[in-house]
Amino acid sequence: MYDAQNHGIIKQAGSGPAIRIWEASEVFVKQVSIFLENTKGSLKKVTQLLRENGIDLIALSIADTRDFGILRTIVSDTEKAVEIVRNAGYAVKLTDVLAVAVPDRPGGLDDVLDLLDEHDIAIEYLYSFVRTSGDHALIIFRVENLEAASEALTKAGIQLLMQEQVRTL
Repeated sequence: MYDAQNHGIIKQAGSGPAIRIWEASEVFVKQVSIFLENTKGSLKKVTQLLRENGIDLIALSIADTRDFGILRTIVSDTEKAVEIVRNAGYAVKLTDVLAVAVPDRPGGLDDVLDLLDEHDIAIEYLYSFVRTSGDHALIIFRVENLEAASEALTKAGIQLLMQEQVRTL
């Protein structure tokens, strides 16, 4: 049965609870990765470029080495951000990630990690949002198997945010 309010498919498995099944592309969020030189001011140039074009940083993480860094970010307008950053000469990559609402309490993240471990899903990296959602911390997960992770998390009742929900936080 289709759930029009939540744009998903509802499946009833025997006498168990109904489970909402999303199309895979609906629960994946686009992450923009921007490759930067590891020099003074390089991050500032990118954030200024985004600001001048009205693009809000919703979540971000920076990984660095001696010579370069990777700014991983979720932004308010993915397509526009990719276009302006590429046009400014930066290498840019889009990656599908999961935006997971993790209970904001001691052990909340550990419960989610236990679930992914039970399903043998490796985490490549994760980072938290700049914003929160009520009593949940919002965390970006990059995992080796997005489909398996989204199915396991959803079946366990863990909320995954869709791209449009993330954009409007």
